[in-house]
Amino acid sequence: MRTVFFGTPELAVPIADAVHARHGVSAVVCQPDRPKGRSGRPSPPPVKVWAQERGIPVLQPETPNTESFVLALRDLRPDMCVVAAYGRLVKQVLLDIPPLGWLNVHPSLLPRWRGPSPIQTAVLEGDAETGVTIMRMTLEMDSGDLLAQQRTVILPEETAEDLTGRLAVLAAEMMPDQMDRVLDGTAVFTPQDPGRVTYCKMFRKNHGYIRWDGSARRIHNRVRACVPWPAAQTLYKGQVCRILATRPESGEAGAAPGTVVEAAADTLRVATGDGILAILRFQAPGKKPLDMADFLRGHSIRPGERFEDIPDAD
Repeated sequence: MRTVFFGTPELAVPIADAVHARHGVSAVVCQPDRPKGRSGRPSPPPVKVWAQERGIPVLQPETPNTESFVLALRDLRPDMCVVAAYGRLVKQVLLDIPPLGWLNVHPSLLPRWRGPSPIQTAVLEGDAETGVTIMRMTLEMDSGDLLAQQRTVILPEETAEDLTGRLAVLAAEMMPDQMDRVLDGTAVFTPQDPGRVTYCKMFRKNHGYIRWDGSARRIHNRVRACVPWPAAQTLYKGQVCRILATRPESGEAGAAPGTVVEAAADTLRVATGDGILAILRFQAPGKKPLDMADFLRGHSIRPGERFEDIPDAD
């Protein structure tokens, strides 16, 4: 079977590897190289690096919905296209090319969290579980009929980065078997329940801006959801600082939200709108991330001092 794999970020690499091991990947389609880091030099997407290491042809259209790319995909003569975090919608003329259709991986339990940030949103919203869905690709984003789902618990301290890695492994375990079902004619597709659809937005930098009048649990979830990007952020003495690990605690702080109520040897405790937030890992402007114990050895933060909201918090 000739398979063309569409994917861009690190999440897609284990899936591409599993598909290649079982069925072979004839070509890879990913987004163009983008500037990265302080140098601003173009950096290849992880899936491109994976493909080049294996001598697999790579196509990187700025958009796939052009006549030239339609012709290029037809020339590849795919039997099936597999999509994992490609990051672009495709038109019907492309969907019609492979006779066995397109299979798409989505890291949520559809129809919950259709959209571009299902992992971060599940963590932010405090979901107890999530999972991986494999579905038929259609014109409308994440609306295709369901082929398979696998559930997993979201651990209480798990970050979006950690969860992404686990879901990538889970998807890699699932996809080759589901491709086999399509190939041998045993696949059964189930329409999504329109009454259960929820949507998530693209994560922006301001998703990391902490609102101290929220609950300690909500802020803790925001911190977890924003690892590794955009990182939870707050103002301290007028400068933007990052809060990288926390623990929500119950109890009344007896102080305004954002007020430091305790500076212990290894923890900073801050009042919130509901409960207390223990800050465990912190990054000052222009400095490297530090566990709070290490940070407090070189910096003095006293009870009564305030963390402030950054304007335009989401």
